[in-house]
Parts: sequence; structure tokens; C-alpha cells
Amino acid sequence: MHVLTEAEVHRLLDPRALIAAIEDGFRTRYPSTVMPTRIQMKLEGGVFLIMPCYDRAGRGLGMKLVKFNESPRLAEDRIQATYILLDIESGCTKLVIPANYLTDVRTAATSAVATKLLARPDARVLGVFGTGRQARAHLHVLRYIRNFERALVTGKDPVRCKDFAQQMQTELGMKVEAVYSRTCAAESDVLCTCTTSKTPLFDGNMLRKGTHINAVGAFQPFTRELDDITIRRSRIVVDTYDGAMAEAGDLLIPLKSGVIRRENLLADLHELVSGQKPVRTSPTEITLFKSVGNALEDLVAAELLEQRVLSLDGKPSQLSASPS
Repeated sequence: MHVLTEAEVHRLLDPRALIAAIEDGFRTRYPSTVMPTRIQMKLEGGVFLIMPCYDRAGRGLGMKLVKFNESPRLAEDRIQATYILLDIESGCTKLVIPANYLTDVRTAATSAVATKLLARPDARVLGVFGTGRQARAHLHVLRYIRNFERALVTGKDPVRCKDFAQQMQTELGMKVEAVYSRTCAAESDVLCTCTTSKTPLFDGNMLRKGTHINAVGAFQPFTRELDDITIRRSRIVVDTYDGAMAEAGDLLIPLKSGVIRRENLLADLHELVSGQKPVRTSPTEITLFKSVGNALEDLVAAELLEQRVLSLDGKPSQLSASPS
């Protein structure tokens, strides 16, 4: 049994390989995969999530455990996650993974898959709401899908937002500007909402035609990052129907009020990547990928790490290991 460190996950998990693996996973593995709607246990000061995944074709079994802290002392402690990859025959643990970075990058890689298939080819401005781990991951990972010329970031704290923009500009080697929320909404070709907000972040009237949105922050039925106008204007794709209908307040709230109907959910990610249901039919349409997180994404990421571990096995200077 191997036990990785967070630093090893950073070093071994290639975002470009993960984008390709997640796209292939939703295209070819999704029909054979069992993914119960994740268990949410309300705790004092947070939520505990359990996300199992089993590929019936015999290719994978694993589970992610997540603690979401509502009011952490440090921003980076808001989400703490661990992934356990199991042997499908014996049930023994093969790999234990600290899954904070894994969760960040697999979420951004899934957004990248949706962006690849939904955003206009000429998208040049990437906008991000949020200044935390998911915001950072989306800024890093989505550049592998489109040739963005600049990025816009916005957050609740102007000072933190400015510092974040400067840091990301250094890391990415591209222009990154701290802007007001209305500017971020109005000037972005691809817009990612990566916040913990429980209420809408911007007026949907500000969105220009042709925008693509990745909404990844809200994952509970009573929380939302997008207003009714944005939802009404958008052609909507979800990661899975079951997950969206159980947890996505961005959709459940307007569904309940009659702003949209179930038919407005045009495709899930499997239908999109397999070409069963085309969504963007013109350059002027606004498209939306609503993500609540999916256990197949975690399994795919864990398996990529296992492949790297096996390729480095016997090289203790590069990998930590514990005896089985």
C-alpha cells in the first residue's frame, strides 16, 4: 500500500493528462460506472461528504472522504479531502491520497473538458470569481484548452484580490487583472464561478452573447452563485443529472420557482462528450456547465496517480511508501 503526500500529488498529477482522462472517462466509462449520490452528513461547523465509485467493467473502485468547513481559521482549510483507491478483487487499500490538490485540479480539468466543447474557439478573456484554491486551479488548467490573452479575477476582499491577481500573473506569465464583479461578468469570454457564496454573484444581464460559464462553487440545494437571469439565458449542461437534481441549488431554486423546466437541462457530460446531444449551436449562445463534483472524476485522477506510482516503484527518493 502506498501513501502519498500532498507534494507528491502535485508533482505526479499532470493536468493535461487528467483533462484527457476525464474526457475519455465520461465518454467510455460512465455507462459502466456506479456512483451513488454522495452522502452529505451535516456536522457542527461543516459538512462531511462520502463519494464512492465503482466501475462495473472491472477497472476501478475507490472512495473520497471530504470535510467542508464553513468557517475555517485559515482559508486553505475550508476543504480537506482524502482518497482511498481499492483493489477491486480483494477490497484491500492500494493507494491513500491526500486529495486537496486532487479535488482542485480534477474539478478544473472537468471544467476544461466542458470548456473545450462549449466555449467559442476564439475565447480570449478568462474570468474567475473567487481567490481560493479552485480559482487558482481554474486559472492554471483552463489555459490548456484555449489561448487566453488575459484573465480577470474578482473577490470579496479587494486587497486579497489584488494580491491574488499579482501572484497569478507571475505564476501564469500572462496578464491577470483584479476587477469589480460587474467587469468580470461583462468582459469574460469564459467565466468560472469558484466561490462559497450562497447568493448570486452578478446580474445575468451583464453577460455578453457567446459567453461560456463554468459554475463550480455551490454544491448544496439552498446555495447558488448564478441568478435567474443567467440561468434563463443559458443552454445548460450538468456533470450528471442525479447530482444536479439532488444538490445544485443554481438549478433547483429556479426549477422550483418555475424560471426553468427540467427540459432546460440539455445534456449531461457523457452526452456532451460522446456527441449525443450538441449544445452550442451558434456563436452568440450563452452556455453553462453546472458542476457539483463527481466520483468518476476522482477515480480517474486516483488511477492516473497509481500509474505514476507504479512507474516509480522502487525509487524511494521520489516516492513515499508504507508496507501493505
